[in-house]
Amino acid sequence: MSPSLLQVSGLTKRFGGIIANHEISFAVRPGELVGVIGPNGAGKSTLFDLITGFTRPDTGRVSLDGRDATGLRPDQICRLGVGRTFQKLRPFREMTALENVMIGAFLNTADVAEARQAALAALTSVGLGDRAAAHARGLSTGQRKRLELARALATRPRLLLLDEVTGGVDPGAIPGLVALVRDLHARGLALIVIEHNMRVIMDIAQRVLALHLGEVIADAPPAEVVRDQRVIDAYLGEAWR
Repeated sequence: MSPSLLQVSGLTKRFGGIIANHEISFAVRPGELVGVIGPNGAGKSTLFDLITGFTRPDTGRVSLDGRDATGLRPDQICRLGVGRTFQKLRPFREMTALENVMIGAFLNTADVAEARQAALAALTSVGLGDRAAAHARGLSTGQRKRLELARALATRPRLLLLDEVTGGVDPGAIPGLVALVRDLHARGLALIVIEHNMRVIMDIAQRVLALHLGEVIADAPPAEVVRDQRVIDAYLGEAWR
């Protein structure tokens, strides 16, 4: 077994009387692809926010390569090699695709030419090389998903967190996005993927973490998770029996 790249231990987050995450613990090894599923309100995006520093946990710990990263700022987490995308797309609409991705590249260099080169390489890797000069406001939803991926990749992550990578896109664009995730994984990236499309999760994930009411109710290979009665009751329904 490889040592953990990410170790989440007992993470708990409350918003007033609502417990968004409760005692969540799991680990991700280098190069592993972990899916995260659960109904709306299960605490999936909050978990991403806790890992990446956008929200501070009430209790618990986040470790990267054995180093305590709990409560660090998002930019500090990113410098440790963790990138992410968001369920709600957040491009700089009035900037070009290239300029958007250069912002990520500036994490590792102050040289404009070097950042431009890195950004163009990231855009090309996600299939947007020919849209580098296009303004973000003119991109389709699927293209904006790829743009967010490129911006995250430009930070040179070792662990990439993808929040609903196929959510809201035209069905015809889903196979291309799935192929892109597979390609990123094949390059050696560790990935955690929140996804509602169970066909996608079954196709790409090595392990699946199922959340319900802020708690982990299953953590196992996909074929086992879809047979878990707790997951069926909370999320999948009887059709998955």
